[in-house]
Amino acid sequence: MKDSFTKYHPFINLIYFVLVIGFSLVLTHPLAQAISLMCAVIYAVSINGKKSVMFLLKYCLPMVLLTAFINPAFNHEGITTLLYFPNGNPLTLESILYGLSAGVMIVTTLLWFSVFNRVMTTDKFICLFGKVIPALSLVLSMSLRFVPKFKTQMQTVTEAQRSIGRDVSSGSLLQRTKTAIHIFSIMITWSFENAIETADSMKSRGYGLKGRTTFSIYRFDKRDKYTLIWLLVCGVVIIAGILLSLFDFSFFPGIGYSDFSITAIPFYCVYFVLCITPVIINYKEKRKWETSVSEM
Repeated sequence: MKDSFTKYHPFINLIYFVLVIGFSLVLTHPLAQAISLMCAVIYAVSINGKKSVMFLLKYCLPMVLLTAFINPAFNHEGITTLLYFPNGNPLTLESILYGLSAGVMIVTTLLWFSVFNRVMTTDKFICLFGKVIPALSLVLSMSLRFVPKFKTQMQTVTEAQRSIGRDVSSGSLLQRTKTAIHIFSIMITWSFENAIETADSMKSRGYGLKGRTTFSIYRFDKRDKYTLIWLLVCGVVIIAGILLSLFDFSFFPGIGYSDFSITAIPFYCVYFVLCITPVIINYKEKRKWETSVSEM
């Protein structure tokens, strides 16, 4: 599925992810975490398809369960004791719930960053930071490109080594280890050479020199202006809710949270709409396209 939100100005994309990732790390209330996780899953599935579902099942769910089990083994705070370990340390309900909350927060952040890597391409980083911090923007853009490029090159090298009888999936353990080390050595050499070539290429083009102009296909239009106002309004409203203690939730020494009243409902609704904004944009663009096609 095409993501219409990626066509917005890079500054809009950056502001959106700063807000949703920042609030996902700050808000520990279960309802706020559920909203962020649900919206992250919906957005990730809408642009990544089945890959996001497999990622959730293979990595995210086990990670939540793992943190829920590991945290009580080291954290024994809390007033609700369920049982005692053989060494005398208590297992508390608060430590289990805190582990679940931490696992959900990690998974939600990973999902947002997976979408972030899909939306915030290297050219957008260059557009945003190329003039202000050219060296850092180049490093960031190279870092974002490195993982998929490294993966592709790794497959190429592995197939080439397999064609000459060096297969990491066959032979004795010692042979497979030697082959894996050899492939890894090739990849490290390739990584250094690629970084040097990229640096030399950018230097030869005058990247980072004073007065050098840059070309960008992105223009900040009226649509971007209205979206920026909307994101800032949502951010201000949520920050106001935080200052009013409407999102408060604590695990230790006992479970404590702010009363969920009618006053808090609008703030949670704003948070939900903020997180789901790209999906709403995609739906509106899809409906607009279908309407225009039906009128032909």
